[in-house]
Amino acid sequence: MQMLRRYDLVERLDGDRGELLREIDAIDHREPSREHLYAQAELAYVGAKKAESAKRLTDAFELYGASVLHAYRYLFDTGYAAQSNPFDPQFRRACDLYNSALEGTLRIAQANGGLEPGKSHVIHCNGVECELQIVLKSRGWHADDLDHVEFVTDYEVHGLRNHYHNFGLGVPLIAMRRHHEDADADEQFYPPDLSFPLTALLRIEAEGIRTAQYGPQPPEGAGPPITRAVLELYDPLETTSATIAGVKVPLETDLSTPLAYYLSQPALDDDRVSTLGLLKPEKAAALTGLYMLEPYSPDKIPVVMVHGLWSSPVTWMEMFNDLRSDPYIRDYYQFWFYLYPTGQPFWLSAGKMRIDLANMRGALDPQKRAPALDQMVLVGHSMGGLVSKLQTIDSGDEFWRTVSEKPFAELQADDELRKQLASTYFFQPNPSIRRVVTIGTPHKGSDFSNDFTRWLGNKLIRIPSQMLRGRNELFAKNPGFFVDKPSLLINTSIDSLSPHSPFIPPLLTAEPGPWVQYHNVVGQADDDGFTEKISMWIAGEGDGVVSLASAQVEHAASQIVVPADHMSVHRHPQSILEVRRILLAHLDELRKYPYGRGVHYASSTEDISHEGGTAGPMASPRPSPRMSAEPAAAVR
Repeated sequence: MQMLRRYDLVERLDGDRGELLREIDAIDHREPSREHLYAQAELAYVGAKKAESAKRLTDAFELYGASVLHAYRYLFDTGYAAQSNPFDPQFRRACDLYNSALEGTLRIAQANGGLEPGKSHVIHCNGVECELQIVLKSRGWHADDLDHVEFVTDYEVHGLRNHYHNFGLGVPLIAMRRHHEDADADEQFYPPDLSFPLTALLRIEAEGIRTAQYGPQPPEGAGPPITRAVLELYDPLETTSATIAGVKVPLETDLSTPLAYYLSQPALDDDRVSTLGLLKPEKAAALTGLYMLEPYSPDKIPVVMVHGLWSSPVTWMEMFNDLRSDPYIRDYYQFWFYLYPTGQPFWLSAGKMRIDLANMRGALDPQKRAPALDQMVLVGHSMGGLVSKLQTIDSGDEFWRTVSEKPFAELQADDELRKQLASTYFFQPNPSIRRVVTIGTPHKGSDFSNDFTRWLGNKLIRIPSQMLRGRNELFAKNPGFFVDKPSLLINTSIDSLSPHSPFIPPLLTAEPGPWVQYHNVVGQADDDGFTEKISMWIAGEGDGVVSLASAQVEHAASQIVVPADHMSVHRHPQSILEVRRILLAHLDELRKYPYGRGVHYASSTEDISHEGGTAGPMASPRPSPRMSAEPAAAVR
């Protein structure tokens, strides 16, 4: 309004908005000033909102585009005597105009053909023709991965304590991943209907958004001025900035809303998935395996999160959301999740996990050329801690002795059953796993696995008929071969977690791989309420399910006690900060021991380069800011 008053143009506000913009453009040609650009961006944006309200979408599309272009020139055009001042509140408002107008442009473009990488659009902006190309700027995702996008501003996040949204230029998006059959080997590890974050940034590649670029009067037959622009779709997990006109510009990013959007789909309802895994392990077996929620990278160290009893990978989303928000952590680590049926004895799940980890390595890195994959960290909650620990120890014949005093070679069984038993009772530590973090884990069993709960578990949990049939045939073929009450007779996970379970003592004394370090987090809940007092009476002082005596271990590299109950100990800010500390310590140790402690492996150890520096497990860590410490949903 100030500019309009100065040039006696206030009365023109009620007329044709395009004509007014062109008149200001002519003024700017005669008297160049950044203030003219800002006024044009404002006028175009307000005009676009009015046109959109009146359902004149073609006019709105053009005016939104004009607002983006003028705001962009205000911020980055070097052809003006006065430079833009980032300390001027008007500068921040120009950024907001750019972002809001770009979102308005993209919404209309999305409704008229989508925002598919490789496509192009033409925007007519008051005599200026803008050719717009769409490019996906990501090393991990490809154009075929993008099905469609949603806008972050349409949703609010419920269920995640912390919402990680960084401010800058661009429009944060929720990208919906498209499943495709002929994809790379990592396709099998992405869950269906995965969503991931993107940020849209419009880059102007050619000058000439002013009608007067040919002078006050364009030559006859010259045609409309042409501006070329590229809509760049950035993956904020890879980069949080872009360089425009020689200036490093922060991108507006949102990591939490796309995660909450993915978690809000009914198929991921934690109660349903975890109950299925507990009560019907045979049906849940089809879902068992490793899952990735971000692009696989051979240059990043895997952190595999293993849930506990009556749970699913959704239980890790609070920790995942916090850890992934740290740019240093996400530069060096990738997070995977292991899903298994929690109704079966934990050693059966551990045996399947060993197979799944081996198959994963064979699929992703068959030549073992990715050194980062040999620095794996496991994080297990509750029973998941026992499943994780069983990946790192040497069984010897200690576990087989829980079944029989006779040599395994003398067992009479078909080949498939022999192979299954061997993988359960005889194994070596995985040389790729370097650290295990156990949280609220019943290392010595839990008194919550008592006569009543074991009886109830055997009534409710449906044991796979194939398992029972195979066991009966095994006993029939090998009379007198097995010890009294062998671990083979343990039917459910609740039975397996009893302090009297035959698997617990050898697990406590088994030798780990010399390259493995253990870290432990123990929960200690308040006993103020009636329910808490009952829990403490049953399980002993501790987190209400696992006693302190059972949760604590000797010879751990680190061990802390967190004021939390069993169901929330892995979500507690102190636990998340402890896992973050361990991950940073792991990187620090890799500086000193590039090949890791104890085991050497034949694979490349070259530094891994990425935009802005050197990443990967062999690079030197750099300082990182401190991190702040229920199922989530993105609600429209």
